[in-house]
Amino acid sequence: MMGNNDNGSIKSETMRANIERGERTRVVIVGCGLGGLKLAMSLRHSGFQVVVVDKNNYNQFPPLIYQVASAGLEPSNIAFPIRRIFQGYPNYFFRMADVTAIDEKEKAIETSIGTIHYDYLVLGMGAETNFFGNTQIEMNAFPMKTVTDAMALRNHILHNLELAETESDASKRQKYLNVVIVGGGPSGVEIAGALAEMKKFVVPRDYPDLVGRMHIYLVNSGDRLLKAMDEKSSATAEKELARKGVHVRNGWRVTDYDGRIVRMANGESIESANVIWVSGVKANSIGGVPAKAVGHAGRLLCDRMNRVKGMTDVFAIGDQSLIEGDKDWPLGHPQLAQVALQQAANVARNILRKEHGKDMLPFVYRNLGTMATIGRKAAVAEIGHWKFGGLTAWLLWLVVHLRSILGVKNKFFVLLNWLWNYVNYKQSLRLIL
Repeated sequence: MMGNNDNGSIKSETMRANIERGERTRVVIVGCGLGGLKLAMSLRHSGFQVVVVDKNNYNQFPPLIYQVASAGLEPSNIAFPIRRIFQGYPNYFFRMADVTAIDEKEKAIETSIGTIHYDYLVLGMGAETNFFGNTQIEMNAFPMKTVTDAMALRNHILHNLELAETESDASKRQKYLNVVIVGGGPSGVEIAGALAEMKKFVVPRDYPDLVGRMHIYLVNSGDRLLKAMDEKSSATAEKELARKGVHVRNGWRVTDYDGRIVRMANGESIESANVIWVSGVKANSIGGVPAKAVGHAGRLLCDRMNRVKGMTDVFAIGDQSLIEGDKDWPLGHPQLAQVALQQAANVARNILRKEHGKDMLPFVYRNLGTMATIGRKAAVAEIGHWKFGGLTAWLLWLVVHLRSILGVKNKFFVLLNWLWNYVNYKQSLRLIL
């Protein structure tokens, strides 16, 4: 496919985004998360011009964000510069910019650095925290979706421990020491477990006056934790968290949080200055998409080839997409890393097939299993018909996540941190920055 040779468009694009159009087929990828990066790397031998646009200049590894929030890992351990990933690929371009809209007529996207045209457009913008329209909760609670969120949360929790250390009024002090986590999915379970270990191993050493006073509440609106997993796994997770001293509250739905008191639909309340909101996500939005293509929680409705409904040569992958017509997943595929990675690989194949005049192939999800860690030597995992927990699941979780981290140095430092924490939990990462 030839590039668009509209002189006015080329001039505007070259002056702002500084990407020469040339004669190569151009694939523009919006978002360099797990799916976007997988797609870009799958096209490295295609001969296409690949343009990646992201608001950040790094790729982050979401499954370990909670360890940054709990001062277990440095942000640089789970983030990798995008430009470094693409070094050595002459037809690859990266631009750090916010993408605001799609102009389907012009086959272009509008960004904060100008217009960028495409032959194929793939949206992999991911999702953001969903506060379900409650602006007061959004103003006062802390999300945990990005590295930036994790750093803000880490600073907040550590700062409140310092405030509690110097507060003489017992009732005021407890507000700083109560941590409320809203959401019983994997993120909620994992951050609860990590903070429980901080309470057990860090607080007695760094804040001996606060021993026994810190309380961690995991508030879940459903009837059990880890709803997407088997009931046995849910029970194992809840038992492990209880053993670590986490107060699990199933069937409690948060209705309000003013920065001081968390209020529930059942009339209960908890005073806290530390509320972590991991109760849901909604897809990041972009202008120019037909209204009929926007589905539940902002996800873009797609056919089995990940093509956005009512649009031409526009695809969506990962958390942003909701594929219709798959009888095995009538409500859409789960918003998991494996879904994004597999969809990215299939879209890359389909773009190549279309360029060579072949029919596209429908996406078929291979469920490789789910897992969640609850702390040292404690995790739950489900792979096919196998369901297990404890040390075996924890070791499997370590291997799977370590393999997925970008960069040899990052793998080494993450492994070193994990080994060091396993031996004595004396990390030197508790800096308030």
